[in-house]
Amino acid sequence: MTWDWNYTGEILPDLLNGLRVTVVATLLGYAIALVLGLAWTLLQRTPSRLVNGTVRWAAEFIRSTPLLVQLFFVFYVLPSWGLTLGPLTAGIIGLGLHYSTYTAEVYRAGIDDVPRGQWEAATALNLPRRRVWLGVVLPQAVRRVVPTLGNYLIAMFKDSPLLLAVNVVELLGAAYQTGSRTLQFLEPITIVGVLFIAVSVLSSLLVRRLERRYATY
Repeated sequence: MTWDWNYTGEILPDLLNGLRVTVVATLLGYAIALVLGLAWTLLQRTPSRLVNGTVRWAAEFIRSTPLLVQLFFVFYVLPSWGLTLGPLTAGIIGLGLHYSTYTAEVYRAGIDDVPRGQWEAATALNLPRRRVWLGVVLPQAVRRVVPTLGNYLIAMFKDSPLLLAVNVVELLGAAYQTGSRTLQFLEPITIVGVLFIAVSVLSSLLVRRLERRYATY
């Protein structure tokens, strides 16, 4: 079996379009994970034992369930309850929901790492609770965990091929469709691997740069 460069040139636009879908799904899912993860964390710190206990149990349940099962639930089960989502929307929500439980733990670690003196100083100044969180605690906590949050972005990108299970034609899906149509899988699957490696390596270098930048903080 030899590499067909003409065939490679023909299929490359379709694969790049699949990469675009993968990147869009990853970035939007990541945005959901960041926002929802912070919400999980803050709710777990509320005085109400009912609220924080329920949220903690729900987050643990989601974190302990395979992502593929959650994608199937969002795409195939929710319609029976009257909520029908398109494949890409379901995939983005599934990715975001699953990874939000991991970003929640990252936020929690960052908040716990804020020096106690910062809390005491804010209390001594009689700052409103909202200002304590938005102006004192969260800026320091988020700054400390930026590199770790970046690692989850890479992990989400590498999990994106699972979206093929809910009919999202992302990078791997585009390669599979192309290979099925032409019965030539060497080129499309190899290109998929190369693109995943390239994006992952570039992202890893960025995360390492962030680690060095915040290492002395």
